[in-house]
Amino acid sequence: MGRIVGAFAMSHQLGAPDGVEEPAERAFAGMREIGRRIRALAPSLIVVVTSDHLNNFSLGQPAPFAIGTADHFVPLGDMGLPRDPVPGGPDFAAGLIAYARAQGMAVAAADDIQPDHGVMIPLGIVDPRREIPAVPLYVNTVFYPEPGPIESRRLGEMLRAFIDSETPDDARVVLLGAGGLSHWVGMPQEGEINQPWDAAFLSDMLAGDVDALAARDNGEILAVAGNGGLEVNAWIVIASAMPGAKGECLFYEAIPQWATGMAGVELHVA
Repeated sequence: MGRIVGAFAMSHQLGAPDGVEEPAERAFAGMREIGRRIRALAPSLIVVVTSDHLNNFSLGQPAPFAIGTADHFVPLGDMGLPRDPVPGGPDFAAGLIAYARAQGMAVAAADDIQPDHGVMIPLGIVDPRREIPAVPLYVNTVFYPEPGPIESRRLGEMLRAFIDSETPDDARVVLLGAGGLSHWVGMPQEGEINQPWDAAFLSDMLAGDVDALAARDNGEILAVAGNGGLEVNAWIVIASAMPGAKGECLFYEAIPQWATGMAGVELHVA
């Protein structure tokens, strides 16, 4: 059986440093440190648990959970990001879809996707040379019905069970959650950041308190952390795949100019 060798999460936003040079550099340095730590683990696959931003899914295909199945991905190139191809993990993706179905859980196949910044900002920092196979595992945050913390917990638990029981013995998997923390996108509150909420969420995340994380609900998150705050469900997937794992916060910066509470963590593998 394979194993999870690392578990991390980070925001998937970057903005111009003009006027916010010091917090921007601290956030970027934290992202680079996550990349350094992941590369040091020599993973055979990175699973990027993230959200899409109305670029690869539609009202006709509003899958609560979906996974990229291609043997390589050509990024969308939004936000000026490079479009160099990324190697995929089609066997892992197909296996996870079949395993989830056997567990009574739907994970849709995302066959023809162009990953946007939700994948490519974190992955571009972690693996800038595009050498490590990666699969995007999408947690829908924009189309009803969007999965909430309870469903995200179940996905994380199922993901861990699949890796432990169904992947090859030499599989070294890193989990990388992406998104959040509090932010509002295209709403009157855009630019606001709920720092106390971010701090409480990070505290539960770093304590490995999956019960507290999953006790949240999307209505509460939407009201106090914004529509972009729903992306923390990807972090809950990571925590649920690592139950009880204590964590380390590598950076937190509230940057209103980027309209986001920026954070990055590592959950320590026992």
